[in-house]
Amino acid sequence: MTGKGSVNHNSRKFHAKNTDPERSFLNVEYCNENIKDIYHELFDEALARYNEKQTRSDRRIDDYYEKICSGKQEKPFHEIILQIGNKDDMGAKTEDGQLAAKILDKYMQDFQQRNPTLRVFSAYLHMDEATPHLHIDFIPYTTGSKRGLETRVSLKKALAELGFKGGTRSETERNQWVAAEKERLADIMLKYDIEWEKKGTHEKHLSVLDFEKKERQKEVAELEQTISGSKKELSNILHQQIAAGQETEQIRKEGEAIRQEVSELTATNHLLKEQTETLTGDKEKLLSENEKLEKQQKKLQQEINKMVQSKEVMERNIHAYDEDVKWQLAEPGALMSAKAYRDKKALPLVEKLKEVVKNLTIKCVQLAEQSKKLTAKVDGQQKQISRLTDKVMEQSDTIDRLQEKATDLGRLERHLGREQVQSIVERSKAIEQAERAIKRPKRAFELSR
Repeated sequence: MTGKGSVNHNSRKFHAKNTDPERSFLNVEYCNENIKDIYHELFDEALARYNEKQTRSDRRIDDYYEKICSGKQEKPFHEIILQIGNKDDMGAKTEDGQLAAKILDKYMQDFQQRNPTLRVFSAYLHMDEATPHLHIDFIPYTTGSKRGLETRVSLKKALAELGFKGGTRSETERNQWVAAEKERLADIMLKYDIEWEKKGTHEKHLSVLDFEKKERQKEVAELEQTISGSKKELSNILHQQIAAGQETEQIRKEGEAIRQEVSELTATNHLLKEQTETLTGDKEKLLSENEKLEKQQKKLQQEINKMVQSKEVMERNIHAYDEDVKWQLAEPGALMSAKAYRDKKALPLVEKLKEVVKNLTIKCVQLAEQSKKLTAKVDGQQKQISRLTDKVMEQSDTIDRLQEKATDLGRLERHLGREQVQSIVERSKAIEQAERAIKRPKRAFELSR
């Protein structure tokens, strides 16, 4: 049955005439929360959102609990009372009464889980009256309301969310729910071999078929909630997939850019390797030529040294002309005539001197010419050595740059992995070969035309 509900009476803050205070310690308190606290818990957030939308102060709600209490549409809370049998067959002091208390306790254990939209704030099992019975006080509420508060008190909506849809005048949501709860209690009773004798009840009970129908409706409602949750989850998954697709596309673009860069670096690296090999060969050739020029220069220097030595010899020979007797004009004899002195002494010496001067002149001219050629050759070789040295330094700089490029490629291989870089290089080569293969027939066709 349903009662008006008296939390103070249920918690035994006062005792009525039909209670036995000496047996009140046997009562069971399942919960005893302040109803106003529960109202704050359930409705404060919705109340705040509702008040924020109001432009008129007279439409604002200061205290939702007081508004419900003073209103006529909804009760602040509802109470149901459950009892098995009566004082004659289930007396509280009897073994059957203890069994009834056990069954009622089993029923209470899953009441809140079974009825999530009926917020229980007070529940007691009384053993200090003639028959064990259970008081359950709850606040029915609904969420997602489009009018008034999003979350508000409503017995009709709360039961509808549990799968109980109103039909005829007698088959209201409340009557259907009460009948279903009685059936639930009857199921627990059957486990203890107690049958429900349906007599003298105030309401028409649901048949087994109707009850199963209502149970199916509850299952459908739960399934719809599951589907709704699954739709939200699917929507989240789709959003995640879209985000993942965008991220994948971004990664693909970045990967394409990296592959392009790797391809360019690889091509550059191949070119640089070829240039390095060429430059290394040129450098070795230049070094070899430079070495030959240095040898030639040493040889020329030796020849110049010989010429200097020849000059010194000549200078010594010139002194010989001053000192050697054979190069001196003899004094004429006492009886020698001038003609005889000229013919025998002066002319032969002059002829001899002429021959020496002639030979010296020829030798000097030859030495001067040879010295001029050697000097020019030395200057040319010096310039060539200077050019070769500059070229060797330039090639060394180029080799350093090539080495730096090769180091960059090594970094890229460490970052992406040698296999991936090699794969990119192979693909780039394949693309280049394909492009060359495409271009070759075209040129051949153009030539044939």
